[in-house]
Amino acid sequence: MANHPVITDGPAPSRTAERADTGSAAAVRRAGPAATAALLAAARRGANRRLAAAWSLLVLLLLALLVTSVLMGGLRNIPAGDVLPAAFGMRTGLADYVIHRIRLPRALAALLGGALFGLAGALYQRLIRNPLATPDVVGISAGAGAGAVTVLLLVPAIPYGVEAAAVAGAFVMVGAVLLLSRRGGKVDTYRLVVIGIGLAAVATAYTNYLFTMAGEQGLAQVMRWLVGSVSGATWEGVTTLAVALAVCGTCTAVLYRPLTSMSLGDDLASGLGTRVGGTRTAALLLGAGAAALATSVTGPIGFVSLVSGPVAARLVGTERALALAPAVGAVIVLAADVLAQHGPLVSPVPTGAVTALIGAPYFVLLILRRGQGAPS
Repeated sequence: MANHPVITDGPAPSRTAERADTGSAAAVRRAGPAATAALLAAARRGANRRLAAAWSLLVLLLLALLVTSVLMGGLRNIPAGDVLPAAFGMRTGLADYVIHRIRLPRALAALLGGALFGLAGALYQRLIRNPLATPDVVGISAGAGAGAVTVLLLVPAIPYGVEAAAVAGAFVMVGAVLLLSRRGGKVDTYRLVVIGIGLAAVATAYTNYLFTMAGEQGLAQVMRWLVGSVSGATWEGVTTLAVALAVCGTCTAVLYRPLTSMSLGDDLASGLGTRVGGTRTAALLLGAGAAALATSVTGPIGFVSLVSGPVAARLVGTERALALAPAVGAVIVLAADVLAQHGPLVSPVPTGAVTALIGAPYFVLLILRRGQGAPS
């Protein structure tokens, strides 16, 4: 492991967290059982309050970004009184076309897709205990993209074919990564990350091969999709993302307690009654499905899965980062889309170009800090 400083078993705690943990441990040693229970309950209530406050702040920020995305760019020839009714499909003509058919679906696709990417990234980071182990890095997004591009170029007329192919490609990648990363009957997290990176390269090579078979029109469409963009989002895509987020969010709530116990280590989690193998497989498939369904609508918007979990952990702590990461991902993608449309010196570009511009330096910084043993 000394030769691979990037791949670790878990994020290093910050110095503030270390001091807090030391103080809490000392307080627990000095207190009796009843006082210890009271201290733990108070700490839990404080953490829940921070989570509620963070969620409230992010929801307000999302509402502001949503309004900005819909209104920015001007509403020439659209009466102000028609804007809100048009958003609910209660107007016709220009107001309906601009607000209901173009701007609002785009903003909602960015919000919902970002939430799914954030959820998928936080699931993988919690499961593998590595801030670099996200669907982007371990090949899940590449597998989903390969499946989606296959349908886009070869059989684009199949209803929901892109969504189905993206999910199938992601699941195939998960199965291959799980199969090849097993050692001694258990999944080795280091092997999982490295093998995922290798298989991502294979999926990318397959996608590049498909490009050689595409005509100019199909190639231009797929290239824009592969960069990641919510331009041209439809209400059908928004519905797909909304249903996917509802299902994946519910499943994550069911898996939340087992995943929390697994953060203590597989052996201890098994001793506490957690089915480690089943939980790991379910979480891997759940994260793959969330990333694949988001990818099928928005394209593989890069680095959102990587950034959302660590940002959430900074706000509410590692234990509750999974609960906040979807909101963080939604804010990142929606803000990036506003910049992609209207940012000075940047617009107009695909949304994924903005997230890459922000996320790539963060990725390099994260690797450097992990290599130096600094907290991530």
